[in-house]
Amino acid sequence: MLAIRVVMRAAHTLAGAAWVGGSLFYLVVVIPALKIGGPAPALAAKIADLFRSMVNICVGVLLLTGGYLVFDRLTQTTLGAPYLVVLVVKIVAALLMFVLAFYMAQSRVRRLAKRSTRLSRMAPQLMLALGILVFVLGAVLNSLFEAH
Repeated sequence: MLAIRVVMRAAHTLAGAAWVGGSLFYLVVVIPALKIGGPAPALAAKIADLFRSMVNICVGVLLLTGGYLVFDRLTQTTLGAPYLVVLVVKIVAALLMFVLAFYMAQSRVRRLAKRSTRLSRMAPQLMLALGILVFVLGAVLNSLFEAH
């Protein structure tokens, strides 16, 4: 059972790190590089497609491993109200990330919006902020679990 927990926690952490780290890289490196390099729509589209594929895999892994980890943790012991409150906030933030990723992945939506809506312009930064929040809340959950 311990081996399964370790594999699930490692997969969960790696998927989260790939998505959040990839979002940071996309914002700080890819987008500025594409702006400096001038119009390269084919390259930008390929980068977006590859990143979207990685995010889709990460979302699947996060949903599967997250479900397992929540069930595993909640059936181990009584965790108390603070743990449950932080867990609910983390789940809500993660679900918001999934919804935002789905919104951003809709090529038709992106074409129609042309980054003209406030959400379209702020989506990448919001995705990164939510990802960092989810990581911080995960650390808080581990601290609360260990203290219990």
